[in-house]
Amino acid sequence: MKIEEVKSTAKVQRISAHSHVKALGLDENGTAIRAASGFVGQEAAREAAGIVVEMIRSKKLAGRAVLFAGPPGTGKTAIALAISAELGSKVPFCPMVGSEVYSSEVKKTEVLMENFRRAIGLRIKETKEVYEGEVIELTPVETEAPSAGYGKTISHVIIGLKTVKGSKQLKLDPSIYENLQKEKVEIGDVIYIEANSGSVKRQGRSDSYATEFDLEAEEYVPLPKGDVHKKREVVNDVSLHDLDTANSRPQGGQDILSLMGQLMKPKKLEITEKLRVEINTVVNKYIEQGTAELIPGVLFIDEVHMLDIECFTFLHRALESSIAPIVIFSTNRGRCIVRGTDDIYAPHGIPLDLLDRLLVIRTMPYSRAEMEQIIALRANTENLALDDEALKSLADIGFSATLRYALQLLTPAALISKVGGHSTISKDDVSEVNGLFLDAKSSGKILSKNAEKFMA
Repeated sequence: MKIEEVKSTAKVQRISAHSHVKALGLDENGTAIRAASGFVGQEAAREAAGIVVEMIRSKKLAGRAVLFAGPPGTGKTAIALAISAELGSKVPFCPMVGSEVYSSEVKKTEVLMENFRRAIGLRIKETKEVYEGEVIELTPVETEAPSAGYGKTISHVIIGLKTVKGSKQLKLDPSIYENLQKEKVEIGDVIYIEANSGSVKRQGRSDSYATEFDLEAEEYVPLPKGDVHKKREVVNDVSLHDLDTANSRPQGGQDILSLMGQLMKPKKLEITEKLRVEINTVVNKYIEQGTAELIPGVLFIDEVHMLDIECFTFLHRALESSIAPIVIFSTNRGRCIVRGTDDIYAPHGIPLDLLDRLLVIRTMPYSRAEMEQIIALRANTENLALDDEALKSLADIGFSATLRYALQLLTPAALISKVGGHSTISKDDVSEVNGLFLDAKSSGKILSKNAEKFMA
């Protein structure tokens, strides 16, 4: 008998540029640990980011902004992503790049406003009428099709639900039967049906059907308590942009003119300021009633120097709004011209009146020892084996060229090592791959030296 090993069915995750970053790497006192949670160095910037996180959690930073400023490859985006990880999935985090505003479909300020609204969450608590219990009966009742054909159609469904307190038999609309089929509901499952919408949610298999097996794919849940017909609190998390989009769609008819009109409309529609004001009024009403809670999230704008003077003016006004997220900017520019102007120079390409509103966090270039630690960390994340000489060689390359270039050599060096029949990347593999590619500085020197051979 031939026996083959079954390969693991675990999900293979794509490794991105910041997969190794898990959190800010701070201790309980908010002090940065030198190497922790995927970070090496940048202690001052991480500690400042930790204070920003605490201000966001205590809702004392809404409508303010932070700027990460430093040379390329010093961990600005990584720290912003770590802030998102520290805040958790319940706090909205909306990343964008400054150049995204230059769209041919909508105005620049509209793109910014959309992202502002994406970064503001609303937690709505609703009390819904539901029928909940273990399914003890499920009988679809068929009748002759009204079209006088030979087939039959479902007229209604008889379902029996049981709880600890008692049981109830319900007669359901055929549309709810479709929802039951989508959820793959069968006798013995614990479900709940919303009375208003008819939507069905399967919670799991009743624990009375649990077997003696040690390992099963099925999830077992206890028999619900109370009556079959009850009121239940449901919590929904949405963003203000979700509400804008849902209310901006035309509720047209099903006739041919309405359908043609919808087809002729552009893919991207600008949401009017009037609609947003109306939604804000409704949201404020819900908040006052206690049925909703506003959650100011984080809008992260990378390469902020790509925005122009019109965008900066809009941001200045938007930050003063009563409903505004926390905005984090990032830039690697020094003193440069403000885009959209001819003669206005400012630090980081940001107008001084907006820059005055920002808390600036500086990121510093890495030392050679820190680069060596970061390269070892990335190699471990990508499951690559490096010997000590190769690690030192890559650190030297990173220090003389850039850290990003050194990190990009890891995968090609691993491929060359594999072709040579080795499982560990050696110094020779690093030297060979470094001879095949050029870093930005080397490429610039070649261009300067041979300028006459290239087209201007």
